Amino acid sequence: MEEMAEKERLRKEVAQLRREAALERMKVSQCCEDLREYVLQNAANDPLLKGVPDDKNPYKEIKGGCVIS
Repeated sequence: MEEMAEKERLRKEVAQLRREAALERMKVSQCCEDLREYVLQNAANDPLLKGVPDDKNPYKEIKGGCVIS
């Protein structure tokens, strides 16, 4: 029974390795260039670079303290 479980585990491992080997690969240098272009194209809309307008900021500090009703 243990031998059957080991064979099944190995079959699953081989199947997974075959799926991974079939994936299309890209060179890291090309991925980095694509990422750089994307960041530069979207920098104007990035809230971490541009900031968030106060009227759209859900975490804006409310002045006046806590109100219990």
